Amino acid sequence: MSLVAHYLGMSLTLDDLDAENLAYFKYCAAHDFHLQRCEDCNLLRYPPTTACPWCSGAKSTWQPVPGRGVVHSYTEVHHAIQPAFKAHTPYQVLLVDLDTQKGRPSEHECLRVVGNLTTAEGQLAPADMVKRVGIGTRVRMVFADVAAGLALPHWTIDESAVQPQKPWRYPQE
Repeated sequence: MSLVAHYLGMSLTLDDLDAENLAYFKYCAAHDFHLQRCEDCNLLRYPPTTACPWCSGAKSTWQPVPGRGVVHSYTEVHHAIQPAFKAHTPYQVLLVDLDTQKGRPSEHECLRVVGNLTTAEGQLAPADMVKRVGIGTRVRMVFADVAAGLALPHWTIDESAVQPQKPWRYPQE
């Protein structure tokens, strides 16, 4: 059965044939972050896939993973394309290096997960919060409930973590 929902004016659909994403978002709906662990090489992977990107193994199990990490990169949107996002500009989309599995399978690799910067309650972050976040900011995962059985993983500033004095940010106009 397909899962259809709406988020900030956009239609979201997960088809019933998309088993990996349906399983992933089932965990997210429970506000629980899980990733697939390959049964052959034992490495975690993101995004959900039918085969391991490291060894091509087809078998995997779902593993709980702490949703904590550091901002690797970001984009800051000032001119929303989607009308429903206009009221939330500027907003940030973060690429986060998870603390889990850093330096594996090689010293330069890690798991990177994309999500919006939000408040601790899962609402798109206000402008003053956006200005505090840059490369190196410590974040933790939060979930935004979209519909019954669907929540989206996002990121908020990890107030319990030691933060860089001045995270690197792109120069402002």
